[in-house]
Amino acid sequence: MTRPIALIALLFLALGGCGDDVSNGNAVSANSTSAARGTAPARPPQDIERVSLVTDAGTITLALDRRHAPVTTANFLAYVDQHKFDGTNFYRAARTRGATNRGFIQGGIRHVYTRMLPPIAHEPTSRTGLHHDDGTISMARTTPGSATGDFFIIVGPMRSMDAGGRGEGGASDNQGYAAFGRVVEGMDVVRRILAVPTVANAGRGAMRGQMITAPVRIVRATRAD
Repeated sequence: MTRPIALIALLFLALGGCGDDVSNGNAVSANSTSAARGTAPARPPQDIERVSLVTDAGTITLALDRRHAPVTTANFLAYVDQHKFDGTNFYRAARTRGATNRGFIQGGIRHVYTRMLPPIAHEPTSRTGLHHDDGTISMARTTPGSATGDFFIIVGPMRSMDAGGRGEGGASDNQGYAAFGRVVEGMDVVRRILAVPTVANAGRGAMRGQMITAPVRIVRATRAD
């Protein structure tokens, strides 16, 4: 079991045992060059960046909060723009014991080094002001500053995953996980993935029984705007 996947296993506790700048001058120059080449000028960054994850189970549309979580959002968009999520999977469905319609699904590069970009600085919720509510997308990590290309989407609120969360699901370093956006369309797809069969004896420790029998393929990840 690889390290980014390993610590997300700590989220098991959250589930009660769910087995859980650019100057104007430069911009004008770049746009003029693009026009001369017949290509579209680069779009300036937006506060909210929308991304579509097209999966075998349907499409999930995300609104990523660049204003409040710029580092994490830029990282995710780099994976999208470089097509590093294309062909990966949602491979884990962690359902809450006693409330199987709640939990989280985990997907991404699964620590495959050929797809991996450098790890990013941790943006705790105490800095961003974001929270782990229903439909939140957040980053898997081990220690703060180790997140790369694995992420999870929550079904049901889990504020204990925020920084300082000392109850169920709080990271052992009390820095929580880096929430950076939310699902705006396709929560039905997220719930459908959460409900898919898992292998009873697959996975280690808290992940045991949570590995999806037939991982749900992320066909492509693209900017939606």
